[in-house]
Amino acid sequence: MKATIIALFLCIACVQLSNAQAKLPGAAATTTTKDEQELLDLSKTKWKWMADKNVESLNTLFDEKCVFVHMGGSWGKTQELNTIKGGFIWYKQAEIYGASVNIFSNTAILLNDIDLVAVVGGNEVVHAFMVTEVYLKENGKWKMGSLTFSTLIRPVKMKTNIPPAPQPQH
Repeated sequence: MKATIIALFLCIACVQLSNAQAKLPGAAATTTTKDEQELLDLSKTKWKWMADKNVESLNTLFDEKCVFVHMGGSWGKTQELNTIKGGFIWYKQAEIYGASVNIFSNTAILLNDIDLVAVVGGNEVVHAFMVTEVYLKENGKWKMGSLTFSTLIRPVKMKTNIPPAPQPQH
């Protein structure tokens, strides 16, 4: 009898866990909550602000302790805003192929599968990234706490004459 009860409990737990999977870019469409849509829209707007070098709006979006992780290093809010304002990295265009958001209380993790056209050190390149954005809800507003670029090994999908950025050697 104990074995039957334990087996039943494990089956129920497995069903519950299978329904609690994280949303991932490119996964089958599910319903989107108001907060999730707000974050997806905010992320798209952020890419436009970055392309337009709109540091005033980005300054409001980025939390004071926000961290940024790039292929060439990591830094805080002030350096990221100075990098954008000075044109050291120009996030010229982000082509988004899939986006998802998972909310945990007042924290949200947003994933973007993108091709990014950027000008870095005067050279225009295109690169495939999975971008992780972490948002924190404070006083009813979402603030960015982290932005991380992870290189994807998939080929660039975007139609362009720009050479793809060199892939790191493993």
